Amino acid sequence: MFVLHVALQGCLRGRDVVYGLTADTGGHIRYLLDLVAASAQDPGLSRIVVATRRFSGAPGPDYAVPEERLGDKATLVRLASASPGYRTKEEMHAEVGSFAESLIAWIGAQERAPDLIHAHYADAAAVAQIVEDRLRIPFVFTAHSLGRVKASMLGEAAARHPDLAGRIATEERALARASLVIASSRDEAEVQYAGYEAYDPGRVRVLPPGSDLARFADSRPDPRVDATIARFLHDPGKPVLLALARPVARKNLAALVRAYGESPALQARANLVLIAGTRQDIDALDGEMAGTMRELLVLIDRYDLYGRVAYPKSHRPDDVPALYAHARVRAGLFVNPALNEPFGLTLLEASAAGLPLVATDSGGPNDIVETCGNGILVDPRRPDAIAAAALRLLDDPALYAACVAGGARAAAAYDWDRHAARYHALLQALRAAEPPLRAPRQLLICDIDNTLVGCASGLSTFRRWRSRQAALAFGVATGRSFHSAMAILEQQDSPRPQVMITSVGSEVYHLDGNGVTYTADAAWRAAILPGWEREAIRAALIGLDDLAPQGPLEQRAFKLSYFGGAAAAAQVRARLGRAGLRASVIHSHGRYLDVLPERASKGSAVDHVRALYRLPERAVFVAGDSGNDVEMLRARVQAIIVANYSDGLAAHAALQHSYVARASHARGIIEGVGHFRRMFAHAT
Repeated sequence: MFVLHVALQGCLRGRDVVYGLTADTGGHIRYLLDLVAASAQDPGLSRIVVATRRFSGAPGPDYAVPEERLGDKATLVRLASASPGYRTKEEMHAEVGSFAESLIAWIGAQERAPDLIHAHYADAAAVAQIVEDRLRIPFVFTAHSLGRVKASMLGEAAARHPDLAGRIATEERALARASLVIASSRDEAEVQYAGYEAYDPGRVRVLPPGSDLARFADSRPDPRVDATIARFLHDPGKPVLLALARPVARKNLAALVRAYGESPALQARANLVLIAGTRQDIDALDGEMAGTMRELLVLIDRYDLYGRVAYPKSHRPDDVPALYAHARVRAGLFVNPALNEPFGLTLLEASAAGLPLVATDSGGPNDIVETCGNGILVDPRRPDAIAAAALRLLDDPALYAACVAGGARAAAAYDWDRHAARYHALLQALRAAEPPLRAPRQLLICDIDNTLVGCASGLSTFRRWRSRQAALAFGVATGRSFHSAMAILEQQDSPRPQVMITSVGSEVYHLDGNGVTYTADAAWRAAILPGWEREAIRAALIGLDDLAPQGPLEQRAFKLSYFGGAAAAAQVRARLGRAGLRASVIHSHGRYLDVLPERASKGSAVDHVRALYRLPERAVFVAGDSGNDVEMLRARVQAIIVANYSDGLAAHAALQHSYVARASHARGIIEGVGHFRRMFAHAT
């Protein structure tokens, strides 16, 4: 497979990238180069090319070199566009047409055309659309950051950025045209993209980037790096609040300085170290970076933070592990106060180096902190919240230690080899589509967690078994969101479901003809909508004892999710009843509580799918393990309870018709299907 990446923004070169050299030379370049390096290890990829703009001028001569070798089968090519000089992302739209023509000419000169194009940022997607129209090469899209998110951060000030409207329109077209959209986090997939008219959740996949975390886990202090920081500080041995980001407005470093400047307690406990890009002269920086640096210096002066804040002029890329080590040996923290962080590679690096995190609650850090348990999320617009979180970590040794331990999980959770394997599988599937069954004779729907997955060898057996079931449509029903469910299924190498019943039955998705993307079931949404008063229900449950909302990502248009025990579930039902609000309350695993439309459940969703396929009741199998599977299991004649069940499922009065498997997890599913098939065969 030949994959062509297109990335126009920033100063892109294969080695020693000077991050922060311009406002657009940031994390997307790191992402791209790491992805290419991981992809190159796969023998299934024969060639990888990164195409970017060729330009000359102030950033340096390297960016005018037509070609640069990245490895044995990876190359960086620089192609001309209308303007010979460097262009910011705000100016890049003027280069799209001419760059596309150069790219089409370059493709025409190759022995074979790329199989797929991967466009990075919307301007590259605009190029990819022109190429697709001309050469019929499909493209996938990674946005990296989004105009609507920036507009939301700017608020009324967005009106002073006329380029934003054009950027958002370009992103809309990219989302509408891309064969697949690759997001780095659930927040990106479920919150950030959701503001676009072209948003189609079934065409978005969450593939968290990896990171070469070993060099950060093994990081050691460097006396030279320590000295560049110590010269700013009265007491260089104090704990460190470390921030590492380009000096641009959305990184919100000014809020961190305000948080520090307005908290005498924090100043007494720690120093603040700002690694804000690389500069020789502030006046030589581009406008936004120069303005941000001046703002930081003004704030340092306003709060009289001299001797307590370090802000070195420059650092080398290979200094970064030593910077983290500098903070770690002083029992410090890493702080990312960005207004929005699409993913957050520096959070993984710092965490692997042994630093607890204080991170923005907007974007990828939600996923990272939830996965690793390595820090505290804060509202980046509240300096007081940033200061309070930092003090909490510094003053609570047990919490600090727990976050350090959580950081050790980052390497396993965010691995480039795992990312590349899923990425390549998706690209290969797009090239060789395996469409779903249109007229299956049987349907199997099973829960995911602790039913389908939870035993690696059992799932391997299930994959082999599933491959032999020619007339069986396979689907899942889960409490997870679509993107969360798809992520775990692909991570576990599960067979791709034909049907996805997600968010405890409140959403249904069907596999498209390309065998990769999904389409949401609009008819199901319309069926469960009547009587659903989401905001009234949410308001009615505020202040209820022993009931705590789950995180923002778990709240859906047709699902409100909480933590609470059985007593809380009873209180919820009673309060909603008194308020005259109709809803279904699902309690599972002793602590999860979901409130859904009255007509929504896994069971009713399965029946909806059964009717779509025009299957008789005896053609449907369902399998589960916990309380949130009860509705699905009791509604079906051929219900399977796997041996590792919880919530007393086998003794449930409404489930006495179910088959309780002797085998656990996926093997229990196979056993149950076999049991019911034998029963049906004997009956006929």
